[in-house]
Amino acid sequence: MDLLIKIIVCFFAGAAAGIGTGFAGMSAAAVIGPVLTVFLGIPSYQAIGIGLASDVLASASSAMTYKKNKNLDVKNSLVLLISVLVMTVFGSFIASFLPDRAMGNTTQIALIFLGLRFIIKPVNNTKEQMVQSDPRTRVIKSIIGGCLVGFICGFVGAGGGMMLLFVLTSILGYEMHMAVGTSVFIMAFTALTGSISHFTIGKLPDITSLILCIIFTLIWAKIASVIANKASSKTLNRVVGVVMIITSIIILVVRAIS
Repeated sequence: MDLLIKIIVCFFAGAAAGIGTGFAGMSAAAVIGPVLTVFLGIPSYQAIGIGLASDVLASASSAMTYKKNKNLDVKNSLVLLISVLVMTVFGSFIASFLPDRAMGNTTQIALIFLGLRFIIKPVNNTKEQMVQSDPRTRVIKSIIGGCLVGFICGFVGAGGGMMLLFVLTSILGYEMHMAVGTSVFIMAFTALTGSISHFTIGKLPDITSLILCIIFTLIWAKIASVIANKASSKTLNRVVGVVMIITSIIILVVRAIS
């Protein structure tokens, strides 16, 4: 019976996380972390580590799908990637000194408004506009944005993907499909770094929950990314907005239950 409950919880957590990853490039830990803590009693630090580990293959698989559709910018995202990775390790280290934590309600409310922004005022950037930006300015913005996103991902294990999408679209001027594709590409490395840091600093989590979450998240992320690449920019904006809002509400409800 305990195993059945664990499978059900991991299925729904993985499905929600995978859909969020494939459509919006969000971190799987945003959902998996608090859900496993509340419904399975897994310590927060270990639950976030499971969420980050589940994010690795899910994000990598999604990134491959976006790359096949020419919606991935590897070259120009390397500075952002390095900044995120460095601060993810630092954030994870700082978080290890706290007994328990989760993303604050204030952050979730902010993400709800960010989701509304994508719905009401869609990102209309084009790939042509992206290449016209000043290289030096792009590097500076990438470093600042990457440090912020990396620390958020490492410290709370959630929200990094959604914040990264905001940085890519609103600060670096990425077209929506390209932004999501680049986001999941970066999140694959960020999640790998974060999960290794969590498991090294802490201890290995429940293996069954880890395997189940990885499998379910991967399956749903692949499905979502395939659908997302076939959607128009306007539709993807709306889907991303809805995913952000629903995910934030789920986290708020889960935290309220706990």
